[in-house]
Amino acid sequence: MIERPYSTADFREASRALAAIGQRIYGNGWSPATSSNYSVRLNEHYAAVTQSGKDKGLLRETDIMAVDMQGQAASAGKPSAETLLHTQLYRRFPKVGSVLHTHSHASTVLTMHWPANSITLDGYELLKALDGFTTHESRLVIPVFDNTQDIAALAEAVDAAMEDGDASHAYLIRGHGLYTWAADLPACYRQLEALEVLLAIELDRRRLSGV
Repeated sequence: MIERPYSTADFREASRALAAIGQRIYGNGWSPATSSNYSVRLNEHYAAVTQSGKDKGLLRETDIMAVDMQGQAASAGKPSAETLLHTQLYRRFPKVGSVLHTHSHASTVLTMHWPANSITLDGYELLKALDGFTTHESRLVIPVFDNTQDIAALAEAVDAAMEDGDASHAYLIRGHGLYTWAADLPACYRQLEALEVLLAIELDRRRLSGV
């Protein structure tokens, strides 16, 4: 019997948790059809991640696979090309334990019709749902990166921005979606939910103000 380079029990637990959280995200309308990808760190060298092309409303434990920190498959399945955006975060931040990526209506419309390279969330009580925020008198600047099929280049651009101190909790890809990360899956989902609600609020506010 070949010994896996990660705990089988940890992989099974991560698979169950990702399948459950994926259905929850789908139910909120943030990951239609086969869009989006989610992951959990298994150890220093491996992560569990959703396989490519899986319907998020029907996500099962068997739709999760393991990859190394270069995004290469470490178990059966085909990883999404965007897996490199997950592993970049795990390499950059050793304490990150989960990454969630969604394709919501609000994040898509906002980034397609807002020309700036960032979106600022300012003065919202819900910002306190993010790690490190303790008051509504807070500001979160979320960088926006242009969409591209060259995921390796995008991962390098994201990493360079983080090296400069940008992207503390999340970033957006124009016309594509949101990435957020945290110490574990429950904290990551909490941040995702807060950010998706705030982006929807921002979209409504800009519509109402005629922006």
